This record gives sequence, C-alpha cells and structure tokens, in this order.
Amino acid sequence: MRPLQLRHGPPALAIAVLLFAFALDTPRAASPVADAAQGDFVGRVDIGGGRRLYLECRGTGSPTVVLEAGYRSSAKIWSEDLRQSGAPRPMVLAGVAVFTRVCAYDRPGTVALLNDNVGQSRSDPVLMPRTAPDVVADLHALLHAAGVPGSYVFAGQSLGGLFVRLYASTYPRDVVGLILVDAYSEALETLLTPERWAALVRLNVRSGSDTVKPIASYGDLETIGYGKDNVVMRQAAATTPLGPLPLAVLAHVRPFDLPKEAEGFSSDALESVLRAANENLATLVPNARFFVANDSGHDIHQDQPELVIEAIRQVVVGVRHPATWYDLTSCCAK
Repeated sequence: MRPLQLRHGPPALAIAVLLFAFALDTPRAASPVADAAQGDFVGRVDIGGGRRLYLECRGTGSPTVVLEAGYRSSAKIWSEDLRQSGAPRPMVLAGVAVFTRVCAYDRPGTVALLNDNVGQSRSDPVLMPRTAPDVVADLHALLHAAGVPGSYVFAGQSLGGLFVRLYASTYPRDVVGLILVDAYSEALETLLTPERWAALVRLNVRSGSDTVKPIASYGDLETIGYGKDNVVMRQAAATTPLGPLPLAVLAHVRPFDLPKEAEGFSSDALESVLRAANENLATLVPNARFFVANDSGHDIHQDQPELVIEAIRQVVVGVRHPATWYDLTSCCAK
C-alpha cells in the first residue's frame, strides 16, 4: 500500500431518507439496439424483462471507466456540481472523458439532491428491497446491451465500492482496474466487536437505511439492507480474490455528522474504524495507492472531484502502461 497525501482541492454515514415528489429530466429514449461504444451517448437502454436503465457515456479511448455511485445516489453525483459553492468546477465524468471513455448510469430508485430540488432516477423503478448481486446483474446486462466496450476500470463510491468489487469477483476477466472512493467495506463488521457492529447497524436502520419508501410519481426509493451483503462479498472475495491490477483507494478526513443518539459512538472512535476499513481495502492487491482526501467528507467526488479524477487517471495509465504503476516517480513523487 502506498500512502499518498495528495492535497487537491459531506457526508452520510446513515443515509438520510429522501422522500420527494419531483419528476425532472426526461432523457431521450435509446434506440431499440443501443450502441454506447463511441461518441456521446445519453439514453435509456433495454436490459430485458421490459426494463430500461439510464446510461450516459463520453470520451474516447480504452479502458472504459464505469462510475458507480453510492447508496441512493444517481449518476448526477458524478456529472453535476451539487455543492455549487463557487466558480464552476470540472466534475468527475467530464474530467475523465478528457483522457478515456467513461460511462455512468442510474440505478433504480436513486436520487440527486440540489438545493431543495430532487432529481429522481432516470431508470425504470423496481420493487425494493434489493441486494448487491441484483445491482451487479443489472450493470452486467446494461454494459452488454449498450455495447459498452471492455475491459473496464470501475470507480465506486461508498456502497458503490462494494458493488464494483463484487462485479470484479463475479466477472474477473472484465475488470482491469479499480478506484474505491471512501468505499463501504464488509470488514467493518469484523473490525468492530459484535456489540459495536450491531450498534452501527441500528444507527443506520434508525436513519431509514433499510426502510422502503415511495417516491411520488416514480416508485420505490433504492433500499438495500445495511450490511446485509457482507456475507456475499466475503464469500465472493474468498472464492475469486482480486488478481494483480491497479487499485486506488481514497479516504475522507472531514468526519461524519453524528446524530445526538449515536448508539454510543464518538466521532473519533467511528472515524478510526472507518479509516481502518479503507486501509484494509488498500491491502487487497499489492502496490495499491492510498489517497487521503484532506478537504473532503464522505462525498469526495463532490468535495474534491479533481482528486478523484487524478486517481482514475493514474489507474488508467497503469492499465495502459503497467510498468508505470510500480514506479512511484512516474505518478506522484514530489
């Protein structure tokens, strides 16, 4: 693991339940046979079973980077400045499109919050709750139905990090690089005592993480039980561990805001175990790069998009020119 303290220019441990009734974007319908292999692509792709998933792709080159958002977050988290804190900033999707092909998609039931407006998922709704294997099956069907060329570099934030790791274990030949952006790890369960883990689950469940809620004029809000896929991920990692590939892990510094009733967790204690879980992810393969996002909370891709872009760029270069991945001076020595 290579610790890189890169200083380039908030958060949700317990994801707030979003009950909203706004129908916003209407992307153009995709052609019966979608082709997202080249050029700018925006549309809904038929993945079978009468279901369509929203996909957007930009840029040229290989490998193709696929962006996987965190729990209940739509693809807008990668493309739009939801902070709007000042001058326009290059966000992740546009920044990555400068040097390779990149795609992002909406999982069913996800949302994007900007000020008081909520953009609902542009993909067809499904009944909730779901599981991580359901997400992986959808993504695999989408990439193939849309003709998105592999092999893939996956960038996953928060729970999206577990999804991309599960995808890499399920389809190991398709994945050549990973970026884990403050990713959720099943290791949290083993880094805590059974009592403290149960308390962390209660904290999230109380916040609404496991509660199926309707989004008016749409369907169910994305619901995947907190920690419910830990066993699945552990089994997949044991059966098909990651092979050697470029891996970048990013960790936040700004602490989560805890509610008054935090099940006995102090901020310091919680942050310590979250950092340990991120450091553990950086041991999944040799020579992983570990980025500390000094100016970020949990949503590093919104707080410091330039850092996420740089981590993805390094992984893409490492895939194209493997020798560079093992040469620190080629990427980041000062």
